[in-house]
Amino acid sequence: MAVAWKSPTFLDSPGVGDSDIVVILRGAGAWGNVRGRAGTCGVPGPGQAAGQARYFVKLNSFTYLVKGCVSWITSCLQWSSTHPIGLIEDHQHVDEQPWNRQRLRSNNEWLLLEHLRTAGAASRAQLARETGLSKPTVSSALAALEQGGLVREAGTVVPERGRTAVLYEPDPTAGYVLGIDIGRARLRTAVADLSGEVRARIDVPNDGTTADAVADAVVAAARQVLREADVPADRVVHAAVATPGVFDQESGRIRYAVNLPGWGRAGLVERIGGQLGGPDLSVHNDANLAALGEYAFGAGQGSRLFVYVLVGTGLGIGIVADGQLFTGAHGAAGEVGFLPVSLAALDGGALDGGALDGARDMAREGVRDDAQDGRVVDEDEDEDEAVAARGALEDAVSADAVVRTARALGLDEVASAKDVFDAARTGQPAAVAAVRKEGERLALVVSAVSAVLDPDLVVLGGGVGHSADLLLDPVRESLRLLTPLRPRVAPSALGDDAVLLGAIATALRSARPEVFERHAAKAV
Repeated sequence: MAVAWKSPTFLDSPGVGDSDIVVILRGAGAWGNVRGRAGTCGVPGPGQAAGQARYFVKLNSFTYLVKGCVSWITSCLQWSSTHPIGLIEDHQHVDEQPWNRQRLRSNNEWLLLEHLRTAGAASRAQLARETGLSKPTVSSALAALEQGGLVREAGTVVPERGRTAVLYEPDPTAGYVLGIDIGRARLRTAVADLSGEVRARIDVPNDGTTADAVADAVVAAARQVLREADVPADRVVHAAVATPGVFDQESGRIRYAVNLPGWGRAGLVERIGGQLGGPDLSVHNDANLAALGEYAFGAGQGSRLFVYVLVGTGLGIGIVADGQLFTGAHGAAGEVGFLPVSLAALDGGALDGGALDGARDMAREGVRDDAQDGRVVDEDEDEDEAVAARGALEDAVSADAVVRTARALGLDEVASAKDVFDAARTGQPAAVAAVRKEGERLALVVSAVSAVLDPDLVVLGGGVGHSADLLLDPVRESLRLLTPLRPRVAPSALGDDAVLLGAIATALRSARPEVFERHAAKAV
């Protein structure tokens, strides 16, 4: 709680004058007025949690504040802690302002919509009991939501006493979202409704050899999945794109995506968004979205601080602390491929020097791609060279490294990491040795992460992580030798779907309030 003189947050609020003292209450109390000797102003907007709600009341004089502050604030807090969330009606002061009446109705509607989404279908009477709103208020709000296409009837229920009651639920077809996972080898796309149900999905090879070709393939995949779901493009509210690297909002570039040549050129994101048409578009790091997906639906549920290690064609981690994604000051938290690890420290030469040369060549290819498309290559070349130099750690644990190690051990016929893991499951000695070597290298990553973040859980995911059942034992054994900081290590519960599900969850987080705001705007 804070006391402020002419708090800027509320300067434009009705009923607050230049000489008023504003008391701001923060907490999990009721939305709406603090009754008693205080007046009423302000209600949180859609999407604002109860714990974030702000309440403010105007005191009559400074003398009253000095003499009665303690008892008055105590009574306010007691009232707010004992009244149910959503009790925001019967406001004589608010009803004097038409704008406030509309805002009040909007908040009642959002409260009911979110309650139905989280608690499930309910009748009018049940909603009134569970939210604290009166039955007439519930009926009015439900009618507006139903007319706006945001809720629908979901059957009936016969209570122990009384007449048959109609059940209501959010209408999942009020809008749709796109999730897009861009990898070096695969493009995965899915469309989901507002309930999160996936209506269609596709998984195709990423055959693009230039950045423009990849961008065009992304758009083609998105259009294809919308056709398969029979969803018009203008019904898509938000599209969340997962990509290697870090999206720089100011420059419009995706940085550090060494595995996608030319992907760092400015304008690619705008190109994808423009060709998709209607939806808002956001770009996120793939490991971050995988971590969010795992936290929401998989092995990370309930963890206080967990790390998702994405191992495939590249290497990255996503960090979720207390349910919130941690991305760092510049969005690059988790780019562990830049950790300065010598080749000798990894395994004494099992990773040949050609791997690092290959990484440099790939980054330079991206620079040439930019130049051929007419972009003047400037000081960002230095960054591309730095990106190329990351190869030591990333190339030591990526899918290609598994294949190189297996071939170095005499298993010449394998073409992919999956081939190596499949052979290891049959007991093939060279494949088993290659998998153990991969586990030892991954343990170096886990030990470094543990020393910095102290997570309670590390989840192994991605293409290589998909075979975590074979990697867990060597990872755990190596950790015992490397560090006393040993978090629990577990396989991904979502497998290859972690990134895509994280993209859908992220898109839904933006789409649901947006759909409601459009509805509320029409009602004004």
